[in-house]
Amino acid sequence: MKGVQGNFSAQERVFGHDALAVSASATQIAGTEDRGVCLYIGTGGNVTVKMESGSEVTFHNVPDGHFLPILVTHVTAVSSGAANILAIY
Repeated sequence: MKGVQGNFSAQERVFGHDALAVSASATQIAGTEDRGVCLYIGTGGNVTVKMESGSEVTFHNVPDGHFLPILVTHVTAVSSGAANILAIY
């Protein structure tokens, strides 16, 4: 088993290994200088984000308990009750 674990640790991570609560602001999410983060939306609604590419987009009617499999650097706005957002690293 030690060899298998060694092989896995040498590979790029494809699953989250940390999380940080975030709220809407113009401030960049900590740790996204080189790569964006995926989002978990605890309470659904509309979520506006700045993508890793720099473009801004609004995801409408995101349901409660939903993961957004995108790479973002900012959560710039929320509406329609969206809250409890986690950045997944």
